[in-house]
Amino acid sequence: MKEPLTNYRILLLSAYDAMSHKIWRGRLVELFPEHTWTQLVLPPRHFNWRIRGNSLQWALNEKDRLNQDYDLLIATSMVDLASLRGFIPRIAKLPTLLYFHENQFVYPLGESQRSHNVEPQLVPLYSALCADAIAFNSDYNRSTFLHGAKQLLKRLPDQLSPELLEKIEKSEVIPVPLEEFQLQATAPTTKNPNPILDVVWNHRWEYDKGPKLLLQLAETILAQQLPIRLHVVGQQFRSFPTEFDKIATYLEQHAADLAIDQGSFGFIENRESYIDLLRRCDVVLSTALHDFQGLAIQEACSLGCTPLVPDALVYPEYIDAECLYPFNGNNEDKVNCAGILQRLENWQRMLAKGNALPRVLLDNFSQKVLRPKYAQLLERLVQG
Repeated sequence: MKEPLTNYRILLLSAYDAMSHKIWRGRLVELFPEHTWTQLVLPPRHFNWRIRGNSLQWALNEKDRLNQDYDLLIATSMVDLASLRGFIPRIAKLPTLLYFHENQFVYPLGESQRSHNVEPQLVPLYSALCADAIAFNSDYNRSTFLHGAKQLLKRLPDQLSPELLEKIEKSEVIPVPLEEFQLQATAPTTKNPNPILDVVWNHRWEYDKGPKLLLQLAETILAQQLPIRLHVVGQQFRSFPTEFDKIATYLEQHAADLAIDQGSFGFIENRESYIDLLRRCDVVLSTALHDFQGLAIQEACSLGCTPLVPDALVYPEYIDAECLYPFNGNNEDKVNCAGILQRLENWQRMLAKGNALPRVLLDNFSQKVLRPKYAQLLERLVQG
């Protein structure tokens, strides 16, 4: 299908503009510079208020911009589209795409939580019913949302028809496009009797990314004096799990015991320095309790890292079995740590013999592949 060259006026709304949401909308705008974009975003904090109050906040503060002439509305699933259409009737006339980065049905509970708040589950459901088209970033995201929504309907005090999920069942899966990197030519692998395996953990420093399991791993690497250098980087916030302080102590002691340079620890502000670290690492590790696409893993893979991730969540959709470790869902289970170490030690021995580590191909996440899919969807919406 030939892509249209029409210039569309597109309103893009991101109600909780976390890192993955920011990356997605940035890449979307880069993919289609021929369109005119108006973007309204809200910061990723005060989650419960943000998901419920975004429509009210925009309706009061951005009324003029919302009432301008647009050809298309694209909104993240955290946008309260149902309420926004009531506040700004003109929005209801726009063909609308709702994009799901995640869903709250399988988001892991924090230590202080006993159950999920139903509000963040209902708002995206209402929005999906209002939208003209729905897209998820992965099949895992879509399937878990549908399963969670069906279970929610069973628990409600009033019976609702399951037909309300038909639109979601007909939704599409279109991932967030990856940045295009120029891969450097690698020198022929040579034997090294005692190489250090460089492993990077590059996720948000929050409980849902599995710091308890990461702490177990750091403690075991130190205790067994394994030839593994662990780099712990990723986005940090004002407060973060206490495990990271202990991890820092273990890794510092490990480097001293082996008389090697210590791995990077903490958020790397400079983008080029971060990319350079990923290029130099052998393995990228995930200990996540949830991941709906895994942009941090995919980016590292694009730069030559071998992934080591749970055999759960979204990862089996695009990562081969040899790069998955058994994960039983318990972040403190020693079985998970043992599975990680088994693969890391095997790969360290492969390096010693001069053998290349396994790689994954992510061609289906390239901008070249995904631009036509997004283009066809946008064209179909605008043309009705």
